[in-house]
Amino acid sequence: MKKLTPAQISKSAARVPDWKVSGKAITRTFQFKDFVEAMKFVKRVAKHAEAAWHHPDIDIRWNKVKLVMTSHDLGGLSEKDFSSAVEYDSLYSSR
Repeated sequence: MKKLTPAQISKSAARVPDWKVSGKAITRTFQFKDFVEAMKFVKRVAKHAEAAWHHPDIDIRWNKVKLVMTSHDLGGLSEKDFSSAVEYDSLYSSR
């Protein structure tokens, strides 16, 4: 896995328009009807993250879940961050 260049980051970011590039990470906040629904989403994210061995930082605020993706070992963004973001968008859409 390689750290993406700024041009590669711009191209990959187009695949996940609801995510924001923020320094060496991408972030998105998902909103749910209540805490229980938010936690169900977090559980699905955890299953995917464990299978991919690529874990987001997760911030839970009642009905909002903020995910932050970065490749800590590379000190920036990799393709794994963007492919995980695509998966999390899909989990959110299919709830």
